[in-house]
Amino acid sequence: MFTLDSGEPVPAVSTGQMRDVDRAMTETFGIDLPRMMENAGRNLADLGQRLYAPGSVAVLAGPGGNGGGGLVAARHLHNRGASVSVVLAGGSLAPVTEQQASIVARIGIPVGEDPLSADLIIDALLGYSLHGDPRGRAADLITWANASPAPVLALDGPSGLDMDTGHEGTPCTHADATMTLALPKPGLAASAAVGRLYLADISVPPQLYAQLGVQPPALFHAGPVVELCVSAAG
Repeated sequence: MFTLDSGEPVPAVSTGQMRDVDRAMTETFGIDLPRMMENAGRNLADLGQRLYAPGSVAVLAGPGGNGGGGLVAARHLHNRGASVSVVLAGGSLAPVTEQQASIVARIGIPVGEDPLSADLIIDALLGYSLHGDPRGRAADLITWANASPAPVLALDGPSGLDMDTGHEGTPCTHADATMTLALPKPGLAASAAVGRLYLADISVPPQLYAQLGVQPPALFHAGPVVELCVSAAG
């Protein structure tokens, strides 16, 4: 379903396998969540800048790891001169995400209750652990993003999309581009809500994939973010 532009196939991993990757990164290889989050957010900022060169960015961040990656991207874009604003979707922040939110506040990025219009919207609301339709403030922010004329760049997957099946919840972000992490998830090939699909390096070692019986090619020899070609499953 996924290939590099050279035609070389790229394996997909289920959300269950991705949980195993995240766990082994920390427990086996000592690559902790803050390091992975920093890689994800910096790559997201790089991609957003390259694709859209935005003067202003609205970051919609959830309480979990996905939101933390969005907050890292907010910091990097702010440091590069973009006018960045953040809206948190509410709920109790995970500890590492709370740390990122604290950094954002300390460097003066405004964190408000209502999103501001911007040249680019970053959707970092919901990650691969979503079950069922988005609810509450996250649902409101997805609806706002879909109604905005600005392009939307989603982190890992569009919020509201089941990344195993491709089922679009109600509501579901309709992204212009999506940057997924480590390896693609099968549901990303089944929905037009994904837009252009990119894959980012979060420093997963080849030994970890070997433990899972997965053998990806050397994905990032030309850089930490690559665009994937997507075809329907046969």
